[in-house]
Amino acid sequence: MTKLRVGICGGGVGGLCAAIALREAGHEAIVFEQARQFLRIGADVNLTPNAVRALDRLGVGAELRETAARPTHRLSRTWDTGEITSRLPMSDAAEEKYGAPQLTIHRGDLLKALEARLPDEAIRLGSRVVDIDVGDHPTIRFEDGSSETVDVVVGGDGIHSAVRRSLFGDDHPEFTGLVSYRAVVPRAAVPEVENLDAFTKWWGATADSQVVVFPLTRGEEVFVFATTPQEGWREESWTLPGDVDELREVYRDFHADVRALLAACESVTKSALYVREPMPRWSKGHVTILGDAAHPMVPFMAQGACMAIEDAVVLSRCLAEAGREDVPAALARYETARRERTARVQRGSRANDWLKGEGNADWVYGYDAWGIPLA
Repeated sequence: MTKLRVGICGGGVGGLCAAIALREAGHEAIVFEQARQFLRIGADVNLTPNAVRALDRLGVGAELRETAARPTHRLSRTWDTGEITSRLPMSDAAEEKYGAPQLTIHRGDLLKALEARLPDEAIRLGSRVVDIDVGDHPTIRFEDGSSETVDVVVGGDGIHSAVRRSLFGDDHPEFTGLVSYRAVVPRAAVPEVENLDAFTKWWGATADSQVVVFPLTRGEEVFVFATTPQEGWREESWTLPGDVDELREVYRDFHADVRALLAACESVTKSALYVREPMPRWSKGHVTILGDAAHPMVPFMAQGACMAIEDAVVLSRCLAEAGREDVPAALARYETARRERTARVQRGSRANDWLKGEGNADWVYGYDAWGIPLA
């Protein structure tokens, strides 16, 4: 095997996981991240057992467990009465069944743990990718006019991916008509609310209206994610500020536990939700994409980060024994291994009915990115 030089565009969860896995496979992987420093932005990442098992093999599981919360159950509840319509044991039960628990963690803590697994020279900050010259020797072009030629380019640069655009042109996402709100509440501020150690989804009168609640930071904080129809907001970003009073008004008729959580919110972010159809191809030649760049999805199954982590592991396995001439075939194997599963999760997330009632989560949680057969 000849060591490959792999340029990874984007230092998010998928990009950092890919760098770790590829370097452990013997390749030189370099992450090009547009930010000048990693900031503690965003809030939650829900890591279900399929992702935690993959992260354990990447060597970060123990560190994640130090700061994460470990939900006891996954609950579905009715928006007004609070009736529990689905109850799935997690924590020790999930670890026994799937080989790993569910962990809910601040995105900043996850990125910090992943970054610590990479040497300084593997991450180049302040490197904003503008396009890719796709060929046998692909070249990454940056905003400052500089460029890098590598053996493989991996686009882990998110929903507005410059790598995807270079490969396939602009995408045309469809606005769902929904907006989402995200907030974090100190647990001590809501002592009257029950089941704060569980991952709870409050299903509204329609599928478009819901509130998801789960613990963060060893259970010391509570994350709130809510969606509702609204046509007047079209910005797709997880960091734009929203209006707390608007949030409370939208859910004023929900159960008292939900109202108490929203009353304790001091700030909130707001984003429009868009959907994209699954892509028929992810790769050309020596260039491919992963995570949200390949299969952006609405967050109703809470699998976005998990799918990116799985992608990274499977990609590293496909490239593990590859020399430069083997790259196109290796990327084809990666696509074959991943497209059907990610498309199913994309469509399931859009349908937004998963585990509303009793159901089986094995097809999601039982997946082993390190062990699935590769064509």
